[in-house]
Parts: sequence; structure tokens; C-alpha cells
Amino acid sequence: MQAAEFARAVAGLPLARAEFFAQAGSTNDIVAGWAAAAPAGVCVAAADEQTAGRGRAGRHWHTPPGSALALSLLLPLPPSFASAQIGRVSGLGALAVNLALESFGLATEIKWPNDVLAGGKKLCGVLPEAQWNGSQLQAVILGIGINIAASAVPDEATLSFPATSVEQALGRPLAAGDLLRAVLQQVLAWLPGLAGDEFLQAWEQRLAYRGQAVDIVEHGTPQRGTLLGLAPDGGLRLLAADGSQRNVQAGQVQLRPAVDSASN
Repeated sequence: MQAAEFARAVAGLPLARAEFFAQAGSTNDIVAGWAAAAPAGVCVAAADEQTAGRGRAGRHWHTPPGSALALSLLLPLPPSFASAQIGRVSGLGALAVNLALESFGLATEIKWPNDVLAGGKKLCGVLPEAQWNGSQLQAVILGIGINIAASAVPDEATLSFPATSVEQALGRPLAAGDLLRAVLQQVLAWLPGLAGDEFLQAWEQRLAYRGQAVDIVEHGTPQRGTLLGLAPDGGLRLLAADGSQRNVQAGQVQLRPAVDSASN
């Protein structure tokens, strides 16, 4: 994506700030620097190439030029939003990407807490980051990385989970600017209701593996259960083998379909 395409993508949208970078280290770091000015609305930074992007657990995420969509949003949270609901922010990004891709004819699922899958393969990752002043939530940053072209998909041998791209899953190229605009429109539409039931239901309806057995590694401890859905705070509701239910928070969690029940 080039600067002119970015300008067309954000034209007319109610954004407080929108900037494009041909190359950036981390777009999350860029918008984090904007937070001190306390902008009144949603801000977005996008880069054609990102050299120091990161995913969950500090994993490195490199965005080669011309192959992926790397963007970060600085979000003003609605007054009804409680800091205990911070887990919903990753769902906002994943749902926005899911619905944006759906508008172009590509069906996807959301792998809790922060991935978007097409055909069981990852094509998007979401990274929410919060800035705190003691116990006071100051700002929320939402990073989104989407594999647009096949060239964005890393070598399979280096992956812990299968990956794909929009181009491969859709069967045709899709302009990054068109997808960016669709994602931003969805974020802007859902942000005011982030604390509400309608948002949670929309996210839950698109969960991958819902009703299936899954394996979860939480803080190094493996466990198996049936994925029931989402808790009000954005955590995962899991039915254990002994019949008990528990909520799993994002943190350091790995989620996979159970080996003996996976269809992919």
C-alpha cells in the first residue's frame, strides 16, 4: 500500500488522526506516542513495511513491503466501558476483520483471543495493548496485521500454526486500501457498543471451535475442555472433563483444537 491508497482509504472517515508510513518499526509504538496528547477520537497509523512488529508473548512480526496490512489504532473507549472488560478489545479487532472480509466474500472464523482464520489457517493477528496510570486505564492501542498477498505467508517450517493470506483464501488479489477502509468502518461502527451484549454475541457467533473439544496451555499447564463461548469480560468459557466450568483469560494462553477431534 502506498500513501495515495491510504489517503483514499481513510477519506471521509471520522478519525482524529491518520498517518501512513512507507516503513516503520512498530505501528503500535507510533500510536502509543500519540496517546499523551489525548486525542478526542480514533487515530490510525499504517505502514507498508513494518520491521519491528510484535504479536502476543513478544513474538516478532515482520511485514514485508507490498504484501500485508499493518495498522494500529488508538481507541477512545466509550464511557460505559470498564477496565475489567479490556479483554473485549482484541475481539473488536478480530470481529472488524472478520466482517470486513465477509463483505468481500471471504468467510472467516475468530480463534480466541486474537487470530482470524480462513479454512483453519491464520491470516490475521490482533494485538491489544493498554496504557495504565496505576489502576487507571489511560489508553488502549489495537494493532492489526493481515496477510494480504501470498508472499506475506512465512515458510511453513517456521510456523507453529498453519497460515494463509487473503489472496490465497479468496482466490484473487484484494487491494490493501479497500480492506483497510472496510476494517476501519467496522471498528468505528462497533466501538460505541464495545461494552454491550450485541458486540459480545457477534464475536461469540464467529468463534472457531465453539462446541468442540480444545486443548489449552495456560501459563505452561495443559488442559482439555469443550469451548462453550465467551464470558462477559471477553474471557473464554470452558467446560472441563469433570463437568465444571471455568473462565480462561487471554494472557499467556495457547488454544488448539483437540488432536483427536480436529477437522483441519
